[in-house]
Amino acid sequence: MPRTKVHPNAADPEQHAAAVTVDVTPDPPPPPPTVLTVWRRSLLFNCDGFTVFDANGDLAFRVDSYDASGRRRAEVVLMDATGTPLLTVRRKRRLGVLVDHWVIYDGDAADAEAAEPSATSSKPLLSVRRRHRRASSSSSSRAKALAYVTPLQVSSSSYVVEGSYGRRACVVREPDHARGDAVVAEVRRKDAVLGDDVFRLVVEPRLGATLAMGLVIALDEMFAGGRSSSSLLRSRTWSV
Repeated sequence: MPRTKVHPNAADPEQHAAAVTVDVTPDPPPPPPTVLTVWRRSLLFNCDGFTVFDANGDLAFRVDSYDASGRRRAEVVLMDATGTPLLTVRRKRRLGVLVDHWVIYDGDAADAEAAEPSATSSKPLLSVRRRHRRASSSSSSRAKALAYVTPLQVSSSSYVVEGSYGRRACVVREPDHARGDAVVAEVRRKDAVLGDDVFRLVVEPRLGATLAMGLVIALDEMFAGGRSSSSLLRSRTWSV
């Protein structure tokens, strides 16, 4: 029986298999969370606000407010270390609704509106609403929620804040039906520190440190009625 003619350009299956290399390089690990040290004080004399340091001890964010009365303020601006406005947290009240909510804007909303009063030059990013105390639900997740964060941009996500502000133990969760609720930020007590004015803020990259600090400011304004034992004279803190 004559041998089957093989096309000269046909590749030998064994040689072809040997020539094929499989890239087995593992995927790079996800970036680590950002760890911030938050001090519930302003570096400026006779001011209220925040001073935030990064993991290297460098100044990362600051909030300086000359209104140190302890009352809820209409507007708070988050700045970077050089004083450049990053976010504006503004208190809103809907007509006929007693419960306030806070809107987080990109940049300095007041300056943007003054420059272009007829334009929406300052973009609203998120709305933060406190869970009504009388709201009842059989769901345990709703029962332990303290605030709800609603996106005001298509690319943003919604979040739920859970935990205790008075104990400096709370988390920000991003509901994800496919992977389960993901913790994107967490407020923790700082070891070896007495009082509640200094705490840690751990932020996942998917949320970002700037937005996380915007949520901290909104929640601080939301629960502004409390005082910590170490700052009765000049600093407002969170309370449950």
